[in-house]
Amino acid sequence: MAVKIRLKRLGKVRVPQYRIVVVDSRKKRDGRVLEEIGKYHPKEDPSYIDVVSERAQYWLGVGAQPTEAVAAILKITGDWQKFKGEPGAEGTLRHAEPKRDKLEIFNEALKEAQSEPRGDATTKKAAKKSAEAAAPEANVTPAAETPEGATEQAEAAETTTDAERPDADKQA
Repeated sequence: MAVKIRLKRLGKVRVPQYRIVVVDSRKKRDGRVLEEIGKYHPKEDPSYIDVVSERAQYWLGVGAQPTEAVAAILKITGDWQKFKGEPGAEGTLRHAEPKRDKLEIFNEALKEAQSEPRGDATTKKAAKKSAEAAAPEANVTPAAETPEGATEQAEAAETTTDAERPDADKQA
């Protein structure tokens, strides 16, 4: 039986994904296979190539003939050089960088958001409230700078405002 190592196409219309398979040469492209020895996804960057080297070496050793595309893939992984006994058996396969953990990305964004100063208020009401909150703080003077008479006047003013508040609640 004439055995070939070739690609079996899977995937959607514009997103091809292939399986590297060992198949009888008389079978159709996506027909019944003897063994699946790898995967190839050409649309990813870099292309995803996964070959079970031990099984590829076995099938090459018993006489399976790779197609041109599979031979190129085997050269990238270094399996063809290993089979022929040529230098460069480590191959030239590139690996994609591992993706950053989502938790790490979130924590980094959180730190950036906390370290940045807050901007001005976005609405007029919020701007007015922040201005009112800042105004009383500006009027407060330290106790060491205020004369004793002024302190007594301030306390008297506070007691009068406390007395006026219940009346204001009744009117509302």
